[in-house]
Amino acid sequence: MDDSQAAVSLPGTVFSAVQQTATLVEQQQMARDTYRLRLECPQIAAQILPGQFFMIRAPHTGDPLLGRPFALYDTYDEKSRPAGVDFGYVVVGKLTSLMSTWAAGDTAEIWGPLGNGFPLPQARHLMMVAGGIGQTPFLAVAREALGARQYGRPTRKILKWPERVSMCYGVRSAEFLAGLDDFEIEGLKLRISTDDGSHGHHGFVTELLIQSLDSSDSPDAVYCCGPEPMMRVVSEICAARRVDCWLSLETPMACGFGACFSCVTRVRLEGGSWDYRRTCVEGPVFPAERLVL
Repeated sequence: MDDSQAAVSLPGTVFSAVQQTATLVEQQQMARDTYRLRLECPQIAAQILPGQFFMIRAPHTGDPLLGRPFALYDTYDEKSRPAGVDFGYVVVGKLTSLMSTWAAGDTAEIWGPLGNGFPLPQARHLMMVAGGIGQTPFLAVAREALGARQYGRPTRKILKWPERVSMCYGVRSAEFLAGLDDFEIEGLKLRISTDDGSHGHHGFVTELLIQSLDSSDSPDAVYCCGPEPMMRVVSEICAARRVDCWLSLETPMACGFGACFSCVTRVRLEGGSWDYRRTCVEGPVFPAERLVL
């Protein structure tokens, strides 16, 4: 690693976060307008937890000037050690359009890990509910919950393994389903919904959640990520059933470590009032009952 790739400390409340120039290892198209990108960054990979994120910026350019946040999809190993990170993205703007042209050997600026991540599962039946590109953080969550992979430094350990791990994943149409092969994990039950009925259940992913909650093997904890209207409905469903629920917000960010206050969200306080909290620092994962969506 040359001086340009050396990791440096990043200011902020995530004291382990580093900023560095990372080399692109590979890029793969996962679905329509959806890609998985792999970066070599062993220091970040060794520390990051499921549900945490990092900021990515194109090097040697001021257009776009700011980085963008991307959730961990998973880490990858070389010689039995964490070597880098994978993340998924949808082409929607200037940076992601530029990223879709990157090839192996190109470089990107990355800083992380950032945010809090999902808590260790303490449920009998953990269910993940994803909409759109919201399945991204759940590959690592599922692998950790099923004992297939460990994360963090030191590696965090689950004291009581879930008896069941499932995931409901909904998109507009089958052409937007991304990473289905990756989610073929032993022990994970995956259910699919599409708005147009082109694959799996014809309808919304929240309908699959209701079906599961009405079954004899109802989940007792739900992790959710996706469009805010979907997450609002998931939160309401879980609150009505008194099921613990955590939401991972997809809030736009400018800095990623709490300095700019551009990613604030409303959070309930004791006594019934509310105040703003920074998604990048206090989140992006919040208990659903604390959020004012």
